[in-house]
Amino acid sequence: MISAASHADSPAPQRFPVVIVGAGPAGLTIGNILRAASVDCVVLETGTREFIERRPRAGVIEEWAVRGLERRGLAANLLERAQLHTECEFRFAGERFRFSYGELTGRHHFVYPQPLLVTDLVREYADVRGGAVRFGVRDVELHDLDSDRPSVSYLCPDTGGRQVLHCDFVAGCDGARGVTRAVLPPDRARIARHDYGIGWLALLAEAPQSADCVLFGLHPGGFAGHMARSPEITRYYLQCPPGDDPENWSHDRVWSELQSRLGAAGAPPLTEGRLIEKRVLDMHNYVVEPMVFGRLFLAGDAAHLTAPIAAKGMNLALHDAFLLGDALVAHLTKGDDSGLDGYSATCVNRAWDYAEFSQWLSEVYHGTSSGDPYRAGTTRARLHRLFDSRLAAASFAEGYLGLNTTD
Repeated sequence: MISAASHADSPAPQRFPVVIVGAGPAGLTIGNILRAASVDCVVLETGTREFIERRPRAGVIEEWAVRGLERRGLAANLLERAQLHTECEFRFAGERFRFSYGELTGRHHFVYPQPLLVTDLVREYADVRGGAVRFGVRDVELHDLDSDRPSVSYLCPDTGGRQVLHCDFVAGCDGARGVTRAVLPPDRARIARHDYGIGWLALLAEAPQSADCVLFGLHPGGFAGHMARSPEITRYYLQCPPGDDPENWSHDRVWSELQSRLGAAGAPPLTEGRLIEKRVLDMHNYVVEPMVFGRLFLAGDAAHLTAPIAAKGMNLALHDAFLLGDALVAHLTKGDDSGLDGYSATCVNRAWDYAEFSQWLSEVYHGTSSGDPYRAGTTRARLHRLFDSRLAAASFAEGYLGLNTTD
């Protein structure tokens, strides 16, 4: 609940202006922004440092987000090591349709796996900027969020005792299943959700990428995707029934379907390799409105989830983090509340914009395999318009690259 709770038998409480719950890209970016301004904060994380640095997640970062990290001194390794992508390729009806969004816009994507970014962010936050972080915490509770004296408590993994942290603000960056999402008051939180009714089998293969860009396979048997992660690792997706068991997908079945769904005239076969991850993602989106409840400010997946259809999740998290980090610094160092006052509306608008683009792109990806001749026909029309109309191409590029996002 969002009201007060007892701190009986707790050690003497500590105080931090900001308590950040969750050490993902959003939480660590906020922490780094605060520490750069000499604002004290603490990050609470249920996982270990090793776990968050290895957890497989997204890898496509939009250019505006990279520039935001760069301005905050958080992109040195990324800029040195990331791949730059300026094109993507749709494979449909045995043909290849190359889309050069870099040529159209002068912009590009960065491919940099999220575990590497998290490793960079936690090192900068904890080891360089001296930020406090507590890993392996349990049973996190939030208290008095509607007052001007909120607090957060948790069970210390070393002592088993409950620690209490008093603060001015709580940044909820612990994802869809975290405590900050769980405490939202049902009479004030509006959660809009859309289920696509499909699953994606998410795969990591020990194999070099089989093309120099992202591939989207639009196939009657289901969507397939090919995305680079590193020179040795490639991310693949295969459309499957929601709730499917990954064990239904043997090595041979996976590669047979990938070869079929991503095959096209003149394209070499995919380079196969050992599958090191198989998990089924049920495709859905949600948006929480508002993103502020008293002294609790949500960011990232705690506030909105965008299915990986358009690779928007980490970018939305960074958008939130830039705005919230800067707004907290302005309030705590200058007494300027304008950023905090406008935070929720600005971020919710961005979340809906990305959700709409993802829904549009989902129809392109999945209409061919829907079994509905009408949806299949509109999919063909959308794809052909993308390559026949410069205006349609520009609109797609804007959404794909997030060009109407400013930091």
